Amino acid sequence: MRLPVFLLDRWLSAYEHAVPEMRYNLASSAGPDWTLNDLMSLAGEPLAALGDIRLSYAPAQGSKELRTLVARLYDVDPDWVALTTGASEALVAEYCLASEPGASIVLPAPMYPAMVPMAQAWGLKVATYRLERASGFAYSADRVLAAVDETTRLVVVITPHNPTGSVIAFGELARLAAQLAERRIPLLVDEVYHPLYFGTRPPSAAKLPNAVVVSDLSKAFSLPGLRIGWVIEPDAERRERLVDLRSYISVSGSPLTEAVAAYALRNVEPILGRLNGVARANLSALEQFMGMHRADLGWISPTGGTVAFPWLLDERDTRPLCRALAKEGVLFAPGDCFDAPAHFRIGFGRLAHGIDDALQIASQVLRRAPSSDS
Repeated sequence: MRLPVFLLDRWLSAYEHAVPEMRYNLASSAGPDWTLNDLMSLAGEPLAALGDIRLSYAPAQGSKELRTLVARLYDVDPDWVALTTGASEALVAEYCLASEPGASIVLPAPMYPAMVPMAQAWGLKVATYRLERASGFAYSADRVLAAVDETTRLVVVITPHNPTGSVIAFGELARLAAQLAERRIPLLVDEVYHPLYFGTRPPSAAKLPNAVVVSDLSKAFSLPGLRIGWVIEPDAERRERLVDLRSYISVSGSPLTEAVAAYALRNVEPILGRLNGVARANLSALEQFMGMHRADLGWISPTGGTVAFPWLLDERDTRPLCRALAKEGVLFAPGDCFDAPAHFRIGFGRLAHGIDDALQIASQVLRRAPSSDS
């Protein structure tokens, strides 16, 4: 099939890697940047230790050490863990397992824009359930189940959710998993922002019966350049099929990045702590900004993760606004990337310094309120 234009990636590629560099990146969904030197200095381990790594193939399921460290995050058996190239490969693998003639998948809307085309690339039909503004983007197990029919082979929940920052109540998640189990439909829970929450911290879904958890080091752990993800899959037969699929697609991960990832997870507390501090401070500044612009902007404060999804109250397309902001050095992501043109996504986890300056510029641009492309 011919995949549609990836609007979000094109937008980010045009600006994130621009020269000169964008001053204030509020479009990224990841956390604050780490250099390798920053990371390796956490416990004083010398960078030269990387020189002893053998640059051969890694096991398709991933190194035992790294799988054990991932399992420790969830208090599960390391054998349940299969490593992937980011969460994206994990999702693609799960789509493949669900694929059969006439099968469908249930996804949230709005959602990360790669999810629908990749499901369709595996021949899956797509049904959606909406996270509505009127309900504060809240999840409802009943709404999800209403999208399920006899063709459904996989149901996906993203919590904390990208792009809205919504978090499903753990009781709702458990009820959903149980009711889907009665129909022999797996529940896939994308937890790439776990454990970053701005209220009560729910447990991971990893121990729920009938739940498969996907996550990575890109979002809550702020290390997207390592391209390390994983699936927590207690079903041995499904896990074996996932590992076989990875052998076909990417053969294995890199021993180099798996070693760096293992080092990161041995020092996980300062990594998560840094994101927690940056995200909370920036969210506080963002809440003040939204209060100042309540006449023009709608806003539901996120309850987890590093992204929020405001909108223009007059329902205009936000791409002209985002272009005007980019010209002033402030990057937001326009809502048409998520099939919601009146919205824009703000990522508040990456910018370790300068949020007040960025939002001051945004205020000035909003007062000019561009209404069409120039």
